[in-house]
Amino acid sequence: MSKTREVLLVGEGNFSFSAALRENAGDDVGVTATCFHSEDQTYAQEGAALNIQRLREKGSVVLFEVDCTCLKEYEAIQRHLYDCVIFNFPHCGRKSGVKKNRVLLVKFFKSAIAVLKDNGEVHVTLCNGQGGTPYDSPMREWHNSWQVVAMAAEAGLILSEIRPFDCETFQGYRCTGYRSQDKGFHVEGALTHIFTGSLPYIMPEKLKMEKTIGKETVCFELPAELNEYLNRNFLDQQSHHPVKTVQEQLLRELKSVWPVCTMNMDFPELVNCLPEKLQTCDSSLTHCDIYWIKPTDVYIFDQSENGRQKCESMEDQQSFTGSYALRPSLLPHVQEITKNEDFSPGTLHAVSGLVFQRVPISQSRSPVFHQLLLVGMFPAESHPLQCFKDCLESLLTSYGVSFEEAQTGRKQQVWMNSKMLPKFGQLASLPLASDRNEGLQLNVVSINLDHLATLLFAISDWRLIWSADPRFLKHFELYPLGTFCPFSLYPPSYSHDISFWMDPDSYDELDFHAIVREVTCGAVKDVALVDRFRHPHMGHASLCYKLTYQSSDRALSHSQVLGLQNQLRRLLPLRLQVTLR
Repeated sequence: MSKTREVLLVGEGNFSFSAALRENAGDDVGVTATCFHSEDQTYAQEGAALNIQRLREKGSVVLFEVDCTCLKEYEAIQRHLYDCVIFNFPHCGRKSGVKKNRVLLVKFFKSAIAVLKDNGEVHVTLCNGQGGTPYDSPMREWHNSWQVVAMAAEAGLILSEIRPFDCETFQGYRCTGYRSQDKGFHVEGALTHIFTGSLPYIMPEKLKMEKTIGKETVCFELPAELNEYLNRNFLDQQSHHPVKTVQEQLLRELKSVWPVCTMNMDFPELVNCLPEKLQTCDSSLTHCDIYWIKPTDVYIFDQSENGRQKCESMEDQQSFTGSYALRPSLLPHVQEITKNEDFSPGTLHAVSGLVFQRVPISQSRSPVFHQLLLVGMFPAESHPLQCFKDCLESLLTSYGVSFEEAQTGRKQQVWMNSKMLPKFGQLASLPLASDRNEGLQLNVVSINLDHLATLLFAISDWRLIWSADPRFLKHFELYPLGTFCPFSLYPPSYSHDISFWMDPDSYDELDFHAIVREVTCGAVKDVALVDRFRHPHMGHASLCYKLTYQSSDRALSHSQVLGLQNQLRRLLPLRLQVTLR
């Protein structure tokens, strides 16, 4: 019967750890133990002969003169893929500086992934303080540590867990020094760092889309920075996504106060609308917030010929199409909802879907999010807006949500705020002029479900909501209402500046953010303008931005960041007609 789990140990000294691990492991675990020095050197060590005998009696493989930085070169190893690769107390020897030990780690990690199964783990045990993570106590200065997380990222690995190294668990284990020539390492307070693979970064490509609006079928290219957000189906019936869970929980609580009806109205993601109308429906929007779309082709359904007729020119298109945009809000659809045959006064009607807004790169706002829209007509004397506010306040205040009342003309309004994102939701109440609905008020609630999910499940980075790593959803399959536990610990952060000359009359800062989001594959978590200078005679201006790179679900290495930054520097002058400094 074949072994179900294969473990590879590298850099062993006297093989005492391998022997102890073999004794503790079950019969369904296969152990391959290797050391760097020769067989004669190994047998000269105290206890080595007995440990090797114990291993071989258990059917384990023992190999000598194996360099852990080039594991694929050994025939006995290259034929296998391992579930776990273990390296305890790596060290270049004697007075080696931290830089040499970092190089050793990088080479080992790159070698290990070549023999690692897709869901395998790499275990690296370091003395207390060496790793450079907050788990170390005390924690060394970053430049004086081995920066183990950043070194693993060079091989596409993320830190998923840290455990105290308990040598007493491994009976008979005796720590030796580098190549067994030095005194043993200090194992007190040592930590085992467990690394797993992450998904790679993939440069987005523009998607060709086709959407039907009334009698028109519009062909267009989706902005490349939005590719990863489409067709994710978070709200599907079988989904375990936290955004869906938040929506279901919220509607369940509201049903205890009012009748709630979920409407399956399929509003198009592309809308044909004038800017003024969009802004009238949602006062939080500006013209710059909207993704305006220039069609590549527009077709009209011709009833007389029972077919489609292609428009030959953009001038012809503009005569009947108006302005196209990716919907920035569901609020413009309120009237359609009230006119639906299933709409009835006294019931809260729920509709949800994706909305798109051009926003700067930041830790609080995303360019795409799921919006929940609640629409209902209720008697004015029942003060429905206050009732909605009181209900939501009782549900969400403990999660850091506050409510701010405002009055705009005849429109009563309440904003939902959090520390990270103000105005992520709104409640509004409007009187109805129609005699048929005399005494009733139209009440509307819109909520950014993605942001609400980050608050309720303590998700530190909104980008995790869109993670394609299966471990994200797996957590919510196992713990639907539990606080999210990160699967990537202490991700490294890198900062780079970029500065350029530009024409203030033609420069759009949101275009700059869009290019950064696209070119860096979403790896930049924050962009800050740190300096601005305008030439007193030439008229053009210089801007300097600080870009902070960090990922909460994928390995992000220093070399990767340099590549992304250089790619940004190459493309920015071509896309924005700016001159780099």
